[in-house]
Amino acid sequence: MIRLLLPLALFTTALPADEKVFFAFDDQNIAWQHNLKLTLTTADKHPGNPVLKRGPTGSADHGHAILYGTVLKQDGKFRMWYLGMVETENKSGQAPGWWRPMCYAESKDGITWSKPELGLVEHNGNKANNICLIEGEPYSMTRINDFLSVLYEPDEPDPSQRYKCAFIAHMPYDDIKGGMSQIGVKERRVGAFITATSADGLRWKCVGDRPANAGGERFEVSSLYRFGDFYYATGQLLSPWSWRPDGSDTGRDMLAYRSPDFKAWSRAKARAYVRPGQAANPPIEGQQMHMGAGLWNRGNVMVGLHGMWQDAEEKPPKGASWNLGVRIDLGLIISNDGVRFREPVPGHKVIARGVPGAWDDVAILQGHAFVNEGEKTMIWYSHWDTAGKLTNMEIGLATLRRDGFGCLEAKEDDNDAHFITEPFNAKEIALNVDGVSSESPLNVQLLDHLDRPLDGYTSQVTDNGVHVTLKWPRKLPPDQKLALRVQYPVGSKAKVYAVYLRGP
Repeated sequence: MIRLLLPLALFTTALPADEKVFFAFDDQNIAWQHNLKLTLTTADKHPGNPVLKRGPTGSADHGHAILYGTVLKQDGKFRMWYLGMVETENKSGQAPGWWRPMCYAESKDGITWSKPELGLVEHNGNKANNICLIEGEPYSMTRINDFLSVLYEPDEPDPSQRYKCAFIAHMPYDDIKGGMSQIGVKERRVGAFITATSADGLRWKCVGDRPANAGGERFEVSSLYRFGDFYYATGQLLSPWSWRPDGSDTGRDMLAYRSPDFKAWSRAKARAYVRPGQAANPPIEGQQMHMGAGLWNRGNVMVGLHGMWQDAEEKPPKGASWNLGVRIDLGLIISNDGVRFREPVPGHKVIARGVPGAWDDVAILQGHAFVNEGEKTMIWYSHWDTAGKLTNMEIGLATLRRDGFGCLEAKEDDNDAHFITEPFNAKEIALNVDGVSSESPLNVQLLDHLDRPLDGYTSQVTDNGVHVTLKWPRKLPPDQKLALRVQYPVGSKAKVYAVYLRGP
């Protein structure tokens, strides 16, 4: 009988550096399937939502508190970087509209949050607030106007750069050393892609004296991650700054820049993701993707949520907000190379906007905010009031079974089923599985890279759990490419959510 590797209570948010994950919805790593169907999951919203609310009048986040930001768990503490909003900021270089400062919050459980007084930035005559400090010249580089993504690299040799971030500042053209290209529209200010580094995540310094996209076009950056040899930053553009492959106009799509050193960024961009309806000919009217994606680096794959934008059913009346009636739910995407993303089941809502009258109705926003905690995956998100009145623009929590975005289960009960993974090297294999028993187990077998069974390497899975370790009669061959065949018997109710591989 297979037993759990560790008691569930011992699981932490830390993801093993040598672990690979083959998710059920990864049709590249689990491409070979017989009589199986993919069932994706919708997350459960926390009954106490929103879990982080905006502050009182005069506070750094009294306009709103939105997770155009990041949540990490470090040393037993949840840390959140989010965007507040204040109504006045009159220093030279500030973009029109409201300043959205980088705000910081902490929590022991990811549900109840505190906003520590950092004492770093003066606001309303004092420094008793939770605003993080961003230093740099020109001044307009330091003023966040949209999206914020924080990356932590504990192995960075320079301690002052172990935290990295990317955000949008709306800079005047005259402030941008190196200039900006003018494509289609001449603007007084431009969506500038700014990077910064920090030793503690609270005190930041901008990288260089110009945006990462200086010399290029505007770019609304919304993510930052490292995958393989490059740092990547994805974000949104639309026509006239972006277009379909044939040159025709497109709504918001997701593009990517890359950098080998976090200093010099490519001018060329890759098309990272376009919703299926946008790529159709003709495209589905009003279908777009919003602000790139909130992403989670799982080592061998990137997974995340993207904003599934649909235009309003009717044009807003004169004088109303331009985006009144826009609807956004959050859908699942995955990438195996860190550049090209796809939607496993187009249109599936991992987190759906609330019903009419709910705090999160109409439109919701994704963040880089995924933490595995015990048996659960915790995901934070926020509300967007497309009526432009900032109503209920606060932060909520949703949860799934740990890594339970979706499962593979038998399609027809009167037939057996199985899947075969792509080849791998590993010293330990585990399944995230439910619906098995001693009467109806899963039968697993190791194969070589040519799909030939390895003698003696078979086992049964009879226990359910989020990390059920497979046992073998002897150690796995350390230098041989292996594949895993997972067999469902006739009538099986088993659900496999993920395969975990560790080592060598």
